[in-house]
Amino acid sequence: MTAQMASGDELVTSSSPDHPANLIPSLCAKFWTLGWVTGTGGGCSIREDDLVYIAPSGVQKELMKPSDIYVLSLAAQDASLKNRVYLRSPPCYKPSQCTPLFLAAFTLRGAGCCIHTHSHWAVLVTLLLESTDSPKMFEINNIEQIKGFGKGYQKTGNLGYHDTLRIPVIENTPHEEDLTEFLEEAMRQNPDTYAVLVRRHGVYVWGDNVHKAKTQCESLDYLFQLAVEMKRLNLPWISEVAPVGPQR
Repeated sequence: MTAQMASGDELVTSSSPDHPANLIPSLCAKFWTLGWVTGTGGGCSIREDDLVYIAPSGVQKELMKPSDIYVLSLAAQDASLKNRVYLRSPPCYKPSQCTPLFLAAFTLRGAGCCIHTHSHWAVLVTLLLESTDSPKMFEINNIEQIKGFGKGYQKTGNLGYHDTLRIPVIENTPHEEDLTEFLEEAMRQNPDTYAVLVRRHGVYVWGDNVHKAKTQCESLDYLFQLAVEMKRLNLPWISEVAPVGPQR
């Protein structure tokens, strides 16, 4: 499924902490402290113009190094995103099975960063949804952190406090790569979403850049945890709250 070119070490060598090859290990180490990428699960990918930097498979995320990073050219991939050509492949690892899902965020949404976590709050939310009338959609409104999300792809401005945040849910598959077509379909059916939950698995979150993807991932995890606690207290995720103060 891969074709390896020259070593490409220059692609992951930089003294800048903002270089993708340095940012990905730094972010994954932070995600590990949050319990989002325990074991070797989860990951992160950053796009800079045509170059895509991807965390490898089978690496403990808190120990990842810049030299572990895969790099590919987005324009060099075929339409299926399956027969991938890498500009740089670490000799000791395998490409992440998340790769085609990351690429979907870059090609369908023009994202600059995509994060995949195995947050237990995300998993619990999908379990709670199984027994509802809308098992394939997480919805919550009238919560301050909703304001951290944009109104949608190519739209200006952010959601408001009273708006409803909607995150679609897809079913898990035995092999992560096989999630790709379902994630892509969820993105097409929900053009304004910045994330897709995977039942009993985790969540994919993307943004225009690293800052936005990370901020939205943190905000979502807060909302997932809050939703689990609200359910425990028999509080509804969707409620009617009268606006207070001037409406802008």
